Amino acid sequence: MKRFLFLLLAGAVLLLAAPQAHAQFGVKGGVNFAELQGRDGESSSYKTFYHVGVLYQWNVLGPLAIQPELQYSVQGGDLKGAFTDYTTKLHYFTVPVLAKVTLGPIFVEAGPQFGYLVHANQDGKVQISNTNGSASYGQVSQTATDQYKGFDFSLAAGAGLKFSGFSLGARYVAGLNDINDVRNLSGINDPRLQNRVFQLYAAIQFGK
Repeated sequence: MKRFLFLLLAGAVLLLAAPQAHAQFGVKGGVNFAELQGRDGESSSYKTFYHVGVLYQWNVLGPLAIQPELQYSVQGGDLKGAFTDYTTKLHYFTVPVLAKVTLGPIFVEAGPQFGYLVHANQDGKVQISNTNGSASYGQVSQTATDQYKGFDFSLAAGAGLKFSGFSLGARYVAGLNDINDVRNLSGINDPRLQNRVFQLYAAIQFGK
């Protein structure tokens, strides 16, 4: 069901990208300053990753535009507790669908973002087993895709400057749903693990 919803959203992006008057196609890329918030007993800190993607700006009326995007975005962060110290990398395909208002060279944008998890991995000291209440920890670099939910729903908002076909922007993305899906560990499985991402990006757009 989650894969179907993601494919449906991707299809909507392609439909919006059909030839329209007063529209711009573009490419973008930048850095992610990402964190995972909400796990009890562990402190979180931001980690630097990246994102790349394509966008389509459909100018609706006056300064108002609708801008769907398709991005490959690496998120996650550092988590540290009494017995753990590791980095989590979450590889997503994300689809922001933003309302965008441009006044002169300044624009603001906001809207929902839908994410589909492609892959996750953990690197560092993590809990690797729990037998009869006795936890075991080890230094690992391991795949952890099954420990995170496949779908992420977020709200995104940002602002930037646009000069002809070149844009510079900043955006904050706040995950709303719990992405934690660890079922076989006890004591650290907080039910509210959420993505937090600051993005800085540059974009080049083509068209009217």
